Amino acid sequence: MPTFPVARSDESYVDAEGIAIHYYVWRAAAPKAVIHLVHGLGEYATRYERLAHELVAAGYTIYAGDLRGHGETGVQQYGGDLGRLGRLGPGGVRATVEGVRRLSAIARSENPQLPLVLLGHSLGSIFAQMILNAHADDYDAAVLSGTPYRTLLHMNSGALNKRFRDLGSTGAEWLSRDPAVAIAFTRDPLTFDAQAAKLFGLADGMRLLGRPTRLARDLPLLIQIGSEDPLGGPRSVELLAEAYRRRGGLSDVTVEIYPGARHEVYNETNRDEVVADLVRWLDQHVGGGAK
Repeated sequence: MPTFPVARSDESYVDAEGIAIHYYVWRAAAPKAVIHLVHGLGEYATRYERLAHELVAAGYTIYAGDLRGHGETGVQQYGGDLGRLGRLGPGGVRATVEGVRRLSAIARSENPQLPLVLLGHSLGSIFAQMILNAHADDYDAAVLSGTPYRTLLHMNSGALNKRFRDLGSTGAEWLSRDPAVAIAFTRDPLTFDAQAAKLFGLADGMRLLGRPTRLARDLPLLIQIGSEDPLGGPRSVELLAEAYRRRGGLSDVTVEIYPGARHEVYNETNRDEVVADLVRWLDQHVGGGAK
């Protein structure tokens, strides 16, 4: 197991439906800004431990929670029954999104003088898009990783590993070109392969669809994806970026598409490049420290 120099604080709060939401904080000694990281479907917050430490080393404090039905939140929610992981529970998508907002509010209240960045990956990026539509003024910047344009034509709700099925036997090759990532994912008792539409049901699945609306704040946005990401892909993201510019009213939208990379760009073979791009962008947009 790798060792990390920064102590992680394990915290929790109880949401409006009485579910204990577990979250984690990695604190920088002299933070420039705070990043609220929202993980994807079938995983959990501490899968991002390495990224969190890299961002802390760059001067950013990180908050990340286990979504309902995921990680330690899901384990406690379902009494240790790992077969029920992925089910969001009472209130479904809406309550889960409100839980993300609650953690953002905690991060803001504990760091009132620092810029707050919302960073969502995959399902977390979909939730982030939903939140930005209604509450962009809660944040100072946003980052979307492995994200799609949320329409039936431009977001893949089917078999994400289909085009990679001949490249390995785990069924998780779509995540990264690094075989170790797929192996670790399949061996981890807290990760699972799931399709949101089947797992959440029709009504909640439809709630994942949508397009950018006029945002309450013209905040900077970074989008990072792999060119071989099966959830959306380059054309999907180009449409999303244009929608944020035209419909959302954003004047500073940056798109980084990494050739050959797949869905989890922070776990890719070129991850050092991806993380360096992320840090550079953060330094340019929120790295000035206190507001």
